[in-house]
Amino acid sequence: MDVKSIPCTDQSALASRGIFYVGGEFVTEDGKTRAHGQMFVEKYVPRHVTHPWPIVMFHGAGQTNVNWLTTPDGRMGWADWFVAHGWIVYLAEQPARGRSAYHREDDGERMRHSFEDLKKRFLGSSGGWPQSKLHTQWPEGEEAERQFLLSQVEYLNSNKASQERVLAAAGDLLAHTGPAVLLTHSQAGPFGWLIADRYPELVKGVVALEPSGPPFSAKLDAAAPKNFGIADLPLHYEPFADSPDEIELEILRSPSSDLSDGWVMKEPARRLPHLNGIPILLLCSESSYHAQYDHLTSYVLSQAGVAHDFVRLEDVGIHGNGHMMMLEKNNLDIAAWIGRWLETHAEKQ
Repeated sequence: MDVKSIPCTDQSALASRGIFYVGGEFVTEDGKTRAHGQMFVEKYVPRHVTHPWPIVMFHGAGQTNVNWLTTPDGRMGWADWFVAHGWIVYLAEQPARGRSAYHREDDGERMRHSFEDLKKRFLGSSGGWPQSKLHTQWPEGEEAERQFLLSQVEYLNSNKASQERVLAAAGDLLAHTGPAVLLTHSQAGPFGWLIADRYPELVKGVVALEPSGPPFSAKLDAAAPKNFGIADLPLHYEPFADSPDEIELEILRSPSSDLSDGWVMKEPARRLPHLNGIPILLLCSESSYHAQYDHLTSYVLSQAGVAHDFVRLEDVGIHGNGHMMMLEKNNLDIAAWIGRWLETHAEKQ
């Protein structure tokens, strides 16, 4: 199949398209001025808007907005599907990534994954974790693999730095979008928690696709937490914690050999009141490496008093997906399931 011959945009459903930048600051040195920290945003408006809140989509590590626009084998992407079903869609490209300008002097060093690591983690069924053998939904053919690998880009080697830049641009972004649903994937997971924590009145829902984890630290022998559980930046915990070291932790033992042990808060746990009351979906696929530990993220959210739905795709009849679920053969089945969840949860506010 010739990927180039397949249209990736459903123009019939689209009323208008826009491009703009949010955030950023100007720096002047030696009489010369540059901008940094700005975020490139695409806006897609359907001919018939049938949902009250737009969806803002944030891609994960090594990715760009291409994730939402098409699939490696040229089928309809999630941006077009949600537009075709009446949602206004915004695609936010992380600062210092893709079309959001990167400046070494302002942003620091970047990193990238090898193709060998990408194929093991995302494309195959022999990743080495227990669930990886269940992966059946990656598009077939060498050209689809090639298209995916060619789409990968460098990204900042500090999750904290990425979160700082997105959060700095978030107020400006929400001023453009108005109240919105945030849809995050992987490394972008903390963006949803941080933006909702700072602007709870403007966030009408969070759909977290396998957000960054496991909480606090992946190392069970760690002497202290490496982050604030679900983000590297401080959240409005009650009682407040200025440093991760202030949060007392313990190990939660898994009931299954397929699931990982991990760090959770000691009781009485700190609470996250700004997140409570926002409809939240934590979605995990059947064969991703996240299938081992996303239950720990759900557990910590519950400890913090954050009501949410933790859903494994196989439990709703959607099987064989890996971490890049928005690109896989059944990507539109997953989009439709998320759409129904939004209609029955986020749109009832």
